Amino acid sequence: MARILKAAVIQMANKLDTEASVAEHREAMIEAHIPWIEQAGEAGVQMLCFQEIFTGPYFCPSQDEKWYEAAEAIPDGPTTQRMMEYAKRYSMVIIVPIYEEHMTGVYYNTAAVIDADGSYLGKYRKTHIPQVAGFWEKYFFRPGNLGFPVFDTKYGKVGVYICYDRHFPEGARCLGLNGAEIVFNPSATVAGLSQYLWELEQPAHAVANGYFIAAINRVGEEAPWNIGRFYGSSYFADPRGQIVAQASETDDELLIAELDLDMIREVRNTWQFFRDRRPETYGAITEP
Repeated sequence: MARILKAAVIQMANKLDTEASVAEHREAMIEAHIPWIEQAGEAGVQMLCFQEIFTGPYFCPSQDEKWYEAAEAIPDGPTTQRMMEYAKRYSMVIIVPIYEEHMTGVYYNTAAVIDADGSYLGKYRKTHIPQVAGFWEKYFFRPGNLGFPVFDTKYGKVGVYICYDRHFPEGARCLGLNGAEIVFNPSATVAGLSQYLWELEQPAHAVANGYFIAAINRVGEEAPWNIGRFYGSSYFADPRGQIVAQASETDDELLIAELDLDMIREVRNTWQFFRDRRPETYGAITEP
């Protein structure tokens, strides 16, 4: 019997003016997501992922300590706990990208992974942290320190790579070597310099590693920073690098795709990249 995975992602615009409190942002965004979560559950979706730091705006164009208040514990914080309830209700794996407080003053850009029975499986912390005009992420996030875990869920083996990580093939390969069958990349990226890479790099990762990719981006513009238009275009790519489902550039959207996980074996048996790799020759990659 074929292993068909029904997976989905949600892309969304921020719902409040950035002058609203952090608590108001969190509540507004969660409440805006709930109808889509319920729709996904009723449609039989088995895996669902949200966009990067989905509980508010992408606040990294600022260097405002107000946004430290957006960080919360994983798994004991309110957002993870609430999503655990929805995962159990709909027997649905949920990947929850939020701002994590490890301890006071130590914060990460993180995604929690919840299994279909509502149990917390673990988390991935964004590894590569950009620091360029409009993306002052080092002000808010420490680099991830948990490596590239793969989570063995009820429906398949899940890896996570967050936004800027997608520019680095090394972690994408580690996820493949660790057994990922699908990698979710929740993002916040605007039109401009890197937009042409959006549909280039991640399908290439899918091909190089023989797994599925789910790429998620938010939509809309966020004042007062106005760094550009988040262009959505969330998509699923298969192990052949083909985009098999894609959302619009402008609208809130629940994107659902049915993915044949048996394709992974078929593609890897055709392209023996794992067999033919030569790690003993790649020492330069690990040199600073």
